[in-house]
Amino acid sequence: MTDALTVRGLDCRYGDVPVLHGVDLTLRRGEVLCVLGRNGAGKTTLLKAIMGLVPATAGSIRLGETELTRLAAHEVPKAGVAYVPQGRRLFAELSVADNIEIGLMARGKGAATRDSVLDLFPVLRERLAQRSGTLSGGEQQMLAMARALCLEPDVLLLDEPTEGLMPSMIGKIRDTVSALRQRGVSTILVEQRVDAVLSVADRVLFVENGRSRDTVGVGELRADPSVVLRYVGVG
Repeated sequence: MTDALTVRGLDCRYGDVPVLHGVDLTLRRGEVLCVLGRNGAGKTTLLKAIMGLVPATAGSIRLGETELTRLAAHEVPKAGVAYVPQGRRLFAELSVADNIEIGLMARGKGAATRDSVLDLFPVLRERLAQRSGTLSGGEQQMLAMARALCLEPDVLLLDEPTEGLMPSMIGKIRDTVSALRQRGVSTILVEQRVDAVLSVADRVLFVENGRSRDTVGVGELRADPSVVLRYVGVG
């Protein structure tokens, strides 16, 4: 399996405060890689660095043959990386349809892309005229993912997509991530809840104090969960 995204020796800082220290990551094509770690471990900063929202002070981030650290932040989505941040950040006063249209315009996509994305989220078809701020939490998460997928990305970054959702909605988000794998999309999934990701992830990267520690296959993790206790503190 070829690599979709590689991060090597990545350092980042906020002002004078170092946050990431020599982080290494490999995301394979069509893979779901979960990034786990305690609060403040650097998981969200890692995603922001990939998107160019936090500049790298050292290291490399490569999407195929493209060196992302050489691109401005607004060029990274055009290169093929989409990001759904924690908190979703929808345009709450705009309709579902308008939010999706904004995603389409960002990379010049049209009706075929819109229909393909809505096939993943049938409930959104029924709510196209509804103001996005009135959707349930789970529906808002779906809309945030749909808007990102309008870019037709090679790599999708999801930051805490199941946060605050009911179990039924968590299941739907997992099903969508699995469907994206079948479409060839590679996904980095940042989570804190181990139970929310084991059924969908291929491998898990553990991050601690801004450093990448272990990358473990899900089968190995189920057989020996001690690494979860070591880096996350829960079983």
